[in-house]
Amino acid sequence: MKNSALLLLMFLLTACSSPPTIQHDLADSPLPWSSQVPDYDQDTVRFAVFSDLTGGEREGVFETAVAQLNLLRPELIVNVGDLIEGGEDRQELIDQWDSFDERVSRAGAPVIYTGGNHDLMGQTMREVWAERLGPRYFHVRYRDILFLILDTDDHTDERMQEIIKMRTEAYKVAMTEGWGAFGETAYANHPEDQTGMISAEQSAYMQQALQNNDNVRWTFVLSHKAPWANDDMPTWQAVEAVLADRPYTVFHGHRHAYKHTVRNDRDYIQLATTGGVFLPQNGPTMDQLVWVTVDEKGAHIANLKMTGIFDKTGEIPAGGEDLCLKPPCMPNLLPKN
Repeated sequence: MKNSALLLLMFLLTACSSPPTIQHDLADSPLPWSSQVPDYDQDTVRFAVFSDLTGGEREGVFETAVAQLNLLRPELIVNVGDLIEGGEDRQELIDQWDSFDERVSRAGAPVIYTGGNHDLMGQTMREVWAERLGPRYFHVRYRDILFLILDTDDHTDERMQEIIKMRTEAYKVAMTEGWGAFGETAYANHPEDQTGMISAEQSAYMQQALQNNDNVRWTFVLSHKAPWANDDMPTWQAVEAVLADRPYTVFHGHRHAYKHTVRNDRDYIQLATTGGVFLPQNGPTMDQLVWVTVDEKGAHIANLKMTGIFDKTGEIPAGGEDLCLKPPCMPNLLPKN
């Protein structure tokens, strides 16, 4: 009896771990299909990433992206920030978040929020985020995948006020002298515009999160700006040092243009837009989604242009056929960042 139970257990374990086969009633040879073994892993995780909506959000694009994601059926959806336009008026911010949350509620999977400068660059914006969403930076674990969600505008109150003042003055220049003059302002050229900032407290938190989750299969870093571009930011360098010995991938945004970089033998991927203003001067730009598959062989990245995701009718869903999803149909505008 014991031997029978042991054999049954061994059979079940083998059945669970073995890849599925093509079932048929044809003669053994020849067969009308190729001989590869299916690339199967019962522990495969599939999730999607979307990019910047704002800096001049184009109406209808994000709604179409949500409809396309629902066709793809990811388990989880993440992003790289700039979810609302932002501002200093509390009620306006609340209205913007209400609009975003309502549109996100149509997704068929949980959506994890990352903050960008449009979401967090200002005391009122931080307060509204905290009231609605809690912490500005955090980590989550889904199955055996770790996600680090950064706040790359983690400035001191004093520095944040300095940047906000520069931003206000820069927009005055743009309104009086044109957007060409905007690029010469202190705001458009301050170093944190590209790299952001990671505080010592956030750095310590992320290091601890990594140490507490050293048994995950893969780690994904979701970031709006690129703190690794600042060689003088020890707070980020300390996080990167802990990351170094594990498999990980970084997704970030902010520049509204696609760029793939290999750093420390890892992929650092800057995404284009999912409804934000097009900035072709920064590089390849389009509205996109990212499909990520994590299996026993690693993390596999597929970039999907929204112009190529159709429903069963052969059209882009949610009215996407009538939208501009790639330049040059959109004027070259300067983002409000």
